[in-house]
Amino acid sequence: MAAVHAFQIEPMTPADWPTVRRIYAEGIATGDATLEREAPDWDHFDRSHRPDCRLVARESSRSPVLGWVALTAYSSRRVYSGVAWESVYVAAEARGRGVGRALLEAVIPAAEQAGFWTLLAGVMAENTASLRLHEAVGFRRVGVQRALGRDPGGRWRDVVLLEYRSPRQH
Repeated sequence: MAAVHAFQIEPMTPADWPTVRRIYAEGIATGDATLEREAPDWDHFDRSHRPDCRLVARESSRSPVLGWVALTAYSSRRVYSGVAWESVYVAAEARGRGVGRALLEAVIPAAEQAGFWTLLAGVMAENTASLRLHEAVGFRRVGVQRALGRDPGGRWRDVVLLEYRSPRQH
């Protein structure tokens, strides 16, 4: 049986950004984490992700960031105010150690406290590790969005849509 690691989960700060951006870029480089072509700058990331639901994982308070999770508004329409997109990324050297699970298990109650009853995740069909991770923490597959977008190589990619519904919804 694999060792269980306890990670320190804490709010993301601007000082974490260089490592968070590097981890994001590592995910982009895999070709299966996102259709994005490059990691954004801090200003764009800061404007587009909720500050109360941006978390990082570390071995201890003084160790480097191993992964991050953040929520983005699903829509600006008030009727969807309780729905958010979730993104989780783990550093290449920390994958398979439970970092992603620890981050998702921490962001779910943070999201509920912030008033979200539904979290959505779009995971490329080939990203089986991310699909397993999301399902392990309670996300369910809603469907597959066929040929939703093109990757940097010009290939049309399918994205699996997953959702987590809070048992304390609305």
